[in-house]
Amino acid sequence: MCGIAGFVDFSRQTGTQILQNMTDALIHRGPDDAGYEVFLPKVATVGLGQRRLAILDLSASGHQPMHYGPYTLIYNGEIYNYKEVRQELISAGYKFYSGSDTEVLLKGFHYWQEKVLDKCIGMFAFALYDEQREEIIIGRDRAGVKPLYYNWDNNLLLFASELKSFHHHPQFKNDIDTNSLSLFLQYSYIPAPYTIFKNTWKLLPGHLLKLQLATRTLTTHEYWNVLDAYRQPLTGLSESEIIDETEKLMHSAYRYRMVADVPVGVFLSGGYDSSSVAAILQAESTNKIKTFTIGYKEAQWDESKEAAAIAKHLGTDHNEWIIGPEDAAEILHNLPEVYDEPFADNSTVPTTLVSRLASKQVKVALSADGGDEIFAGYGKFRQSLKYTNGIPAPLQFLLSKTMDLINPDLIPYFNKQYNFSTRYEKMKLIWQSGKPEAALKYISQHLTDTELKQYLQHTPDRYKTAFDLNGELQNVNDPLNKLLAMDYKTFLVDNNLTKVDRATMSVSIEGREPMLDHRLVEFLAKVPQSLKTKDGVNKYILKTIVHRYIPASLMDRPKKPFIAPLQVWFRDALSEQMRYYLSPEKLAQSGLLNAASIQPLLNCYLRGEKVNHQKLWNMLVFQLWFSRWIAPL
Repeated sequence: MCGIAGFVDFSRQTGTQILQNMTDALIHRGPDDAGYEVFLPKVATVGLGQRRLAILDLSASGHQPMHYGPYTLIYNGEIYNYKEVRQELISAGYKFYSGSDTEVLLKGFHYWQEKVLDKCIGMFAFALYDEQREEIIIGRDRAGVKPLYYNWDNNLLLFASELKSFHHHPQFKNDIDTNSLSLFLQYSYIPAPYTIFKNTWKLLPGHLLKLQLATRTLTTHEYWNVLDAYRQPLTGLSESEIIDETEKLMHSAYRYRMVADVPVGVFLSGGYDSSSVAAILQAESTNKIKTFTIGYKEAQWDESKEAAAIAKHLGTDHNEWIIGPEDAAEILHNLPEVYDEPFADNSTVPTTLVSRLASKQVKVALSADGGDEIFAGYGKFRQSLKYTNGIPAPLQFLLSKTMDLINPDLIPYFNKQYNFSTRYEKMKLIWQSGKPEAALKYISQHLTDTELKQYLQHTPDRYKTAFDLNGELQNVNDPLNKLLAMDYKTFLVDNNLTKVDRATMSVSIEGREPMLDHRLVEFLAKVPQSLKTKDGVNKYILKTIVHRYIPASLMDRPKKPFIAPLQVWFRDALSEQMRYYLSPEKLAQSGLLNAASIQPLLNCYLRGEKVNHQKLWNMLVFQLWFSRWIAPL
């Protein structure tokens, strides 16, 4: 729901027109209404703008910016339990003129200050201007479902739901942070708090940013951290009690995400996560819920038949779209507009397309991100523990030292295997560290630090990210839970949630994440590894619950990841795109990537050799982004 933008300008040069331009850059996030207000306190000019996607209270009484007492609020998101919070405020003497959750948040701040956030079940990003204290408070929800960026140079604060708003302020400098570029090439996204631009950051989930106008003091405050949940003692409940409590929380979380005054649907991939959402919601509804699936013409990636069979069993109103390379080509050049900093998850194409499909019938779509993090689904968790805890430390040290002496490109047979030199380097680093947390970091990278130096024209400095947690993990309650917490703070928020938010909002529908209800997250954080993975079965708890609604015979099959078959498409129908943007001439124009190293990699890939296509996809995405936001290529 919605997009917000604003500024605090101590030079007092920014006015209403610039605010309107910044805000209207987000019209796709809120086509239903717009509001812009400029304030003139003693030391600065303050601007608050909002584009509204009407989901709750479709009337004009939900208009923003919204005022109460000394407060003015702009807000993006949903507080699903707003009726309960509203009733508490009514009991305290407050009166309400709208049916919106915005008014509840605003008056909740007036009554409880920032403690109101502890009461809220939902997703949100907001900016609150307190005229009396001359203070701006900017906040983001616990999981980071809703985005919030800011740019600060001591004289000007800019903030917005998306980076594209900043380009409409004449004082914004689009200087590329080359260290962030190196992070992007490694991970396919830029981990928080960094962005592609200098002096520009993502506000971390569960954080508030406060600016005192009188002193120009900018501070951050953390009000929720997933690590605190994972530091709690492991639960003493039995297996059956844990499963029943988890199912109860899932029912509550999923039901809350259906709160809307507009049509709601579910993205259904056919896996356990999305099937759990569709199954539980359909079981609670007398009407057919709408489900949406993307399939592929290439059978090895297609799960549309499995998703359709699940939808038929559940009795949903199912919709599907079978796509091919021509559909990817149609949206390829629009991806930098949707994802306005380099972002190369290989399911951006199907996620954008399934959002288009859903937008024809609904204004809210439930996704199922977070299932792998909270239920322990990814194979990388098991691998990280196996590669380290499963091998004696002295042997790991010996193996890493031996590998240091051998050039992997000179090892017969193995040097012809898929991505061998990168995997070899990763294993060497994993055994040097001996820690599962380091193993997860290296497994998550597409390029090692050594490879980065080959493909970049500069030598990057190393930014610390949540992959580099060390002492912060010491009190986590379980070895597997350490890895889940790390992935929650990295891949989940900056890859998966970014992907779904931008894809859905690009077509003006709201994406909701029922599996990231903080009550469910906090409960599962206390469940031990022995139940999250049992008898070799990942997601044991979730699978047990889903089998209560859907026969195991429909669910138990090799999982196909929800990704586009890019490695096929870019060798065939889309190969010219790859050749054009990664040509020496185009690489020289952007001036940041090393053509001498990239060209041999590209040629090997196009010849059909066993090359990791993600490395080239990341580089292509950067070139496309550069052409849209910096200079045409």
